[in-house]
Amino acid sequence: MTPASPEVIRPAVCSEPDHRAHCPAISFSFLLTSDFDYELSSERIAQVPIEPRHAARLLDTRDLTDHTFVDLPELLEPGDLVVVNRTRVRAARLKGRKTDTGGQVEALLLRRISDDLWQAAVRPSRRLRSGTLLDFGSTPAVIEEGPVQGIATLRIDAKAAMATAGEVPLPPYVHTALTDQNRYQTIFAHEAGSAAASTAALHFTSEVTARLNQRQIDIAEVVLHIGLDTFRPISSDHIADHQIHTEGFEVPEAAARAIKECRQRQGRVIAIGTTVTRTLETVATGDGLVRAESGTTGLFITPGYEFTVVDGLVTNFHLPRTTLLVLLTAFMGTNWRDVYQAALERGYRFASFGDAMYTERSV
Repeated sequence: MTPASPEVIRPAVCSEPDHRAHCPAISFSFLLTSDFDYELSSERIAQVPIEPRHAARLLDTRDLTDHTFVDLPELLEPGDLVVVNRTRVRAARLKGRKTDTGGQVEALLLRRISDDLWQAAVRPSRRLRSGTLLDFGSTPAVIEEGPVQGIATLRIDAKAAMATAGEVPLPPYVHTALTDQNRYQTIFAHEAGSAAASTAALHFTSEVTARLNQRQIDIAEVVLHIGLDTFRPISSDHIADHQIHTEGFEVPEAAARAIKECRQRQGRVIAIGTTVTRTLETVATGDGLVRAESGTTGLFITPGYEFTVVDGLVTNFHLPRTTLLVLLTAFMGTNWRDVYQAALERGYRFASFGDAMYTERSV
């Protein structure tokens, strides 16, 4: 596979025509971050996952009917293709001590810079500086640079540290510890590399996949290694001023072939989550198909973006003022507010451990 160049898409800025045949022709720079705000009390953010996984609620936005996730196969059509993210959340939250004082420290490994250098969020950052020696489960580490705004460059044997002192990190808005860390992994999780789970796929079980198979709905797998920036609210006043994070991805030959076969049988491509949506649209060829490719993506999907691959989307309910909600608005249109209001009124649970919705591309 040919590596893809890192890229950032701002509304109506198409700097690479071969990758941007589906870019909007008009500017959406007037969009305000406040356009993607709504009232959400902390009580509505799910703190624990529901059991069994497929018992989560599922809102069909086409007619605002209530279902449970196990019903998803019946909402789709024979010949459709479901695409999931097979990334696995690594045990990237490390708990340790300062070598000199024994004071407690914590590091969250965000991105590998080289073999033994990592970008990490560290705390308490005010008590750490360049040259500080740390110990994580008998694995030594040293702060090479920083911290700056809580982010440091750490020299560490990450594999050894994660094996002895690592925990799976939960989203910053989840304050209840999991008794089973596998509950924050999807059943498709095989390739470790994410700091967060592909949460829309957390609802899948073997029963759901069996029912998809019975209805002749195939499943294809891609990879997008999710960074914690996915939870970061947009801080700028205008959407066009936001610099979205980049993430590593892979679209295997098997997935590209499955999408081609889906098109040949007049089926639809159903993305399970915003991560899959970004991945597929990153390698879109403009004719409903995708290239098999790997690299990094900074694709920022905003209202006005022309989708050419994803026809349907299964996703959880996102927090206000996030890039995830912006993507959803681009996909389903401004009626997201009616859908979210219905979900709030009916007691749906929000965010990573919350319920899900199924929606289709607005035309």
